[in-house]
Amino acid sequence: MSRITVPTYETAPSASQPMLEAVKKQLGVVPNSFRVLSLSPAALQGLLGLNAALVKALDLKTRERIAIAIAIAQSNSCDYCLSAHSYIGLNLAKIDAAEIALNRQGTSSEPKAAAAVAFAVKVNEKRGKISDADVQAIKAAGFSDAQIVEIIAVVAENIFTNLINIAAGTEIDFPVVHTADAA
Repeated sequence: MSRITVPTYETAPSASQPMLEAVKKQLGVVPNSFRVLSLSPAALQGLLGLNAALVKALDLKTRERIAIAIAIAQSNSCDYCLSAHSYIGLNLAKIDAAEIALNRQGTSSEPKAAAAVAFAVKVNEKRGKISDADVQAIKAAGFSDAQIVEIIAVVAENIFTNLINIAAGTEIDFPVVHTADAA
């Protein structure tokens, strides 16, 4: 049971309703996570703005691999986000179950994706205090400075949703995946 009230579309603040409608148009539903965020139109707008910008930067598979790996969720023990991103990874990004299992372990079957996921995990676990060697490794994998900044932004976006959903105790409205279960 959620610790923070999850509004319906009708009970969400009027300033949030157009944003919730946009989420519904994109996903076909409005997940509980977005409905919780709708309690603060500013927070919802911030997340959606960052998400819209990052869609133009890194491809969907890379963003979802990072989100799953750490769904940042795996590292941060956010069952809601791991469940959501596992579902999105499988159904929208078309990442297969074996790849999702690798992503949860902080790697990938594709070398460039493995470098991105491993770097994202380090950024999350070290709270940004990565080494020169970490930066050189991601560059050696073929990522530009701009793409490195974008990977860090995806990490930050996912940490934000992890914190919201963990603190709120958001009820999972996706097929449930638990971070405690082995990948």
